[in-house]
Amino acid sequence: MKIKTVIFDIGGVMVGLGRIRFFEQFGYAPKISEQVMNSTVKSRHWKELDRGILTDEEVIDRFVEDAPELEKEIRHCMENVHGIVYRLDTSIPWIQSLKDRGIQVLYLSNYSMKVARDNEDAMDFLPYMDGGLLSCDYKVIKPDPAFYQILIDKYDLVPSECVFLDDLEANLEMARQLGIHTIQVKDHEQAKADLEMMLAVE
Repeated sequence: MKIKTVIFDIGGVMVGLGRIRFFEQFGYAPKISEQVMNSTVKSRHWKELDRGILTDEEVIDRFVEDAPELEKEIRHCMENVHGIVYRLDTSIPWIQSLKDRGIQVLYLSNYSMKVARDNEDAMDFLPYMDGGLLSCDYKVIKPDPAFYQILIDKYDLVPSECVFLDDLEANLEMARQLGIHTIQVKDHEQAKADLEMMLAVE
């Protein structure tokens, strides 16, 4: 069946992930930078920022509870996370090329209000899209099937007419269970080529 809707994840797909560079900019010793990164973005609590039920402060407190020896560094780094993701020059042209062909373009992403707010420059592609969902607005995160179903219902989608691009296999697996075609994003050129092959199939 012809693909009518392309659904994009955001982090690692429409924006770059600048985590290592972000933590290195504070000038800590490499070991400390790695420990702070592990205690925040790689922490079991990071997904709670994306879920949006707890406040930013409550999640940061949880980071600190797990690594109290890094409290000063954690709080300093988390004051403003600008640069933890970065703008990709490829995103807007990619969106426009799809829309020019009559394809609906949506997003479905685990994303926190803090990261979105502190990185507005990286999110400049959003107005070019036809809509979508951020997890923080709906208090649910991938791969919970409820999150995908909200998107399907809101935009009256036919799953077999959709393709979802994400960098994480677990998120793609759930999409496939719901009948959505999938592409795992490893890099832009690969993802674009795989999408073109799928769009060429009538």
